[in-house]
Amino acid sequence: MTMNTQGRPTAPTSTSVSDIETVSGSRGLLQAEGLIFEIGTSETTGVDLPAPKNRTGRLGGVARKVPTGLPGLSEPEMVRHYMRLSQRNYAIDLGFFPLGSCTMKHNPRLNEKMARLPGFGDIHPMQPQATVQGALELIDELATWLKTLTNMPFVAMSPKAGAHGELAGMLAIRQALIARGEGETRKRVLVPASAHGTNPATAVQCGFEVDEIKANARGRVDMDMLRAKLERTDDVAGIMLTNPNTCGLFETDIKEIADLIHAAGGYFYCDGANFNAIVGRVRPGDLGVDAMHINLHKTFSTPHGGGGPGSGPTVLSQALAPYAPVPFVVKNEDGVYSLVEDMDGEASESFGRMVAFHGQMGMFVRALAYILSHGADGLKQVAEDAVLNANYIAAKLKHVMTPAFEGYCMHEALFSDAFTADGIETLDIAKALIDEGYHPMTMYFPLVVHGAMLIEPTETESKATLDQFCASLESIARRAAQGDETLKGAPYLAPARRLDETRAARKPVLKWTAPEGETVAAE
Repeated sequence: MTMNTQGRPTAPTSTSVSDIETVSGSRGLLQAEGLIFEIGTSETTGVDLPAPKNRTGRLGGVARKVPTGLPGLSEPEMVRHYMRLSQRNYAIDLGFFPLGSCTMKHNPRLNEKMARLPGFGDIHPMQPQATVQGALELIDELATWLKTLTNMPFVAMSPKAGAHGELAGMLAIRQALIARGEGETRKRVLVPASAHGTNPATAVQCGFEVDEIKANARGRVDMDMLRAKLERTDDVAGIMLTNPNTCGLFETDIKEIADLIHAAGGYFYCDGANFNAIVGRVRPGDLGVDAMHINLHKTFSTPHGGGGPGSGPTVLSQALAPYAPVPFVVKNEDGVYSLVEDMDGEASESFGRMVAFHGQMGMFVRALAYILSHGADGLKQVAEDAVLNANYIAAKLKHVMTPAFEGYCMHEALFSDAFTADGIETLDIAKALIDEGYHPMTMYFPLVVHGAMLIEPTETESKATLDQFCASLESIARRAAQGDETLKGAPYLAPARRLDETRAARKPVLKWTAPEGETVAAE
């Protein structure tokens, strides 16, 4: 008997929690909370300031002539409002996040402390280079680690996120083709169906044409189709391939793919968003990769949930290194670090500048702190544990759910909805997980799997945590297989019930409208 089950029940056990209604709208100690416009009034304010004396306005004819209509709250009301909103957020500090390192995994507090150190957290990108030697040295040291882990000779540190890193790699490829005099003839980029969706978008943005390659029954590149598409080689610019791919599988033919692309005169871009599955185990440079971005905010902590911060350094092969973007850090013979910012000298063949300054300094500090605290052997274990955890989930659930592909996976366990009864969908399973206290896994992606459920536990979760999650998902999966119609109404225990998602997508309410008679904000 646990502490939570000792003693006498304080309420009839036959009462359904979902049937209980409260006058306040709160559910236990989870407080109900309306919009700030609904709980505040435009006639009051939390702070009263006297009108300024002996000053005239300088706005002239554009000064506001009507009240703003913004809500006023007292200080306690304001604090409570945002505290209650924060309790609606699911966070990695609250529980297991099946979406994994794409969005949420454990972020060591040590990294945050390092990023806030004076000299890192308070520097300005326009300071003289002589005053930021430590920061430039840190960027250079991080670059050395990234080059060593990938066995690539150069890394562009300025890209701000994964897709930005893709753009850097593909612009370097385009510049290399221009330098060869083939910029106008080699326009075709091969993109597997199992690649990240940003890959074809980036190729098009760089002026290339996308030629899709289907996946085979193993969830990997269909080599017969690839060879067929390479029968004509004079227009091939390269390939954009995600490895491990979006199905959570390692492309076992990757070396042959690289050889075929190079023989056709093209370049090999590898999407490195899933590098956390192979870091310390596989060096992409050994596989024939010419360019690959690395999501620092995924492989080396500080996931980009909430929109930032991100960082996507792009490693380049010897063939593409001359075309890397500026700026980049160099160490001079006298030991002084400097930034190469102009397109002359060693940067004369660069495709140009991508950002105003030098990259995402906060992420550089966090990533290097993560790398140094793990060491080479620890980074290798990161990949091993990520793969182990994903395969553990796959093994625990394969008897009640349908694995999308046979065999072992890498860092993600992928299931289809084939096990569900008619009328039960992936969405119903995901919503039921909310009642169990978990944020849903990635749904309906990748598109090559019907009703896909993609689960990435990351390397940071314990066996006990995974067992608890699997027990919850197994229970839901059994109900789905039996056609339990109650799943269609889940979640029952969340502060808000299920929305009409089709209507919400097509007719979203994006603006609060005051009831008739109330003052509204000036437009």
